[in-house]
Amino acid sequence: MLEIKNLSYTVRDPSTHKETRILDNINLKINERFVAVTGPNGSGKSTLAKLIAGIIKPDCGQILLDGEDITDMNITERSRAGISYAFQQPVKFKGITVKDLISFASGSKITVGAACEYLSEVGLCAKEYINREVNASLSGGELKRIEIAMINARGTKFSVFDEPEAGIDLWSFNNLISVFEKMYEKTRGNILIISHQERILDIADKIIVIAGGKVAAYGEKNEILPELLSAQPGCRYTLKAN
Repeated sequence: MLEIKNLSYTVRDPSTHKETRILDNINLKINERFVAVTGPNGSGKSTLAKLIAGIIKPDCGQILLDGEDITDMNITERSRAGISYAFQQPVKFKGITVKDLISFASGSKITVGAACEYLSEVGLCAKEYINREVNASLSGGELKRIEIAMINARGTKFSVFDEPEAGIDLWSFNNLISVFEKMYEKTRGNILIISHQERILDIADKIIVIAGGKVAAYGEKNEILPELLSAQPGCRYTLKAN
């Protein structure tokens, strides 16, 4: 379980010294199988994900993982504690092959067959990718799928995905959802997914709506999703059908 207490984050413009509060006094308990985070662009969703992963530090507040205070842990320490994070824009690693990356993620020297299985689960033809470098020759969608395969190989107890559907429109959502379900069966951990897509939100047990840096709503999918779907254009919540 992940617990967030009174979490706030502010950025400061170095030229004007003006401060902007991105997240303001966030309080959450996340202990379900799948929890989706949605809300308008610029509302602080990705900032929340980066705070959980330890990429950035909060101004104040606490983050606890299974009761342990991880607020002051860096990204490496949080990774060791059991947190995985998939970037909205995956990182490229020149000189490292896809097999090496999946092996590093798993924490052991896995076989080619095992690495190929992880790639196949995310819809990639393993023999075409297993020995390729993770560099600019790969498309954004390919990198995104490889990153999902990495987190699946890690098998951590809390996994964060920032818009995992981005760039994979040629790959069916059913396959993506299947990967998440298998990941849960393997780890019995919590999966937090940031998304605007209705199909992604529809698999969630609970939905968090972030708007204006605050938690605007948090509850069971059956309570929150109908309200999101009924919102008119111009309202604070926007979903994408696919």
